Amino acid sequence: MDGGVVPTLAPALVSVEDLTVRFVTRDSTAHAVNGVTFSVRPGEVLCILGESGSGKSVTLRALMRLLPPGKTRISGSITVDGQDVLALNPAALRRLRGGLVSMIFQEPMTALDPVYTIGDQIAETVMRHKGVSKTVALARALELLELVKIPSAASRLNNYPHELSGGLRQRAMIAMALSCGPRLLLADEPTTALDATVQIQVLILLRKLQKEMGMGTIFVTHDLGVASEIADRIAVMYAGRVVEEGPVADVLANPLHPYTRGLMASTVHGQDRSRDIDAIPGSPPDLRQLPPGCAFAPRCSLAAGECLSAVPEPRFPAPGRMARCVRLGVPAFA
Repeated sequence: MDGGVVPTLAPALVSVEDLTVRFVTRDSTAHAVNGVTFSVRPGEVLCILGESGSGKSVTLRALMRLLPPGKTRISGSITVDGQDVLALNPAALRRLRGGLVSMIFQEPMTALDPVYTIGDQIAETVMRHKGVSKTVALARALELLELVKIPSAASRLNNYPHELSGGLRQRAMIAMALSCGPRLLLADEPTTALDATVQIQVLILLRKLQKEMGMGTIFVTHDLGVASEIADRIAVMYAGRVVEEGPVADVLANPLHPYTRGLMASTVHGQDRSRDIDAIPGSPPDLRQLPPGCAFAPRCSLAAGECLSAVPEPRFPAPGRMARCVRLGVPAFA
């Protein structure tokens, strides 16, 4: 073994810098994503965690430019495998979607086309991106349904979405997402609509396939249990900003931001059943009228005057850890 040789990390597959997303209407502007920065390497799973309305799904859709162009204003930079996503023309975007980058949506019943069979929908994706015949594409569709452990896969090719259970529909959606061997997989709360047993099965399957294929993955969820099962790193979002980031084990064992601590205290996992859950008081802010300081301050028991005056800058209290909180060093926080 050679001494002094330090292994180099793979370059980032996706790099997001200062991403800002606004939804502009005649009457107001919603500040949905506010200066988000992160990166994901090949084979790595980043889990974006937060409450509904925190900007998780908007961030994911911005990576594929799936937001309505008429009322959406995007700034910052998004680079995937060396491509500037915000500069791509429509033809290049079509090649990106489903080819280099694929997405698993939360509710497959609304994402799948109800008038086409599962086999035809997967085959269409393969034909478009791989330029093969329908016979070859259908054979690939069968391989994929078997890969995601759908029983009687050959007969399921001819099923319509409504003929499958929720769990099987989600597996079919995963098969479609993997059909062209994407390098980056985006998963928008893909297990939320499933019961607990099926949820675990789908999570185990996703993690297994992700490792086998070496895909970079961004997984959006509001569930800490899901994050602990699937993630390598966690980015916690609140009011459109990443307020904490770090390796999953470190964040869950030692959360640095009050919001992350609040999320962990609000779950039933590992809690004493004889006492009430310590829910976060109040409600998330109105994205049309964000406060000038820390957006979490009105709900935070540690908030001080300095929290109300300016948005906290990122702080890096340990290697690989980041938190946006000016109260990190006070004794009450230790």
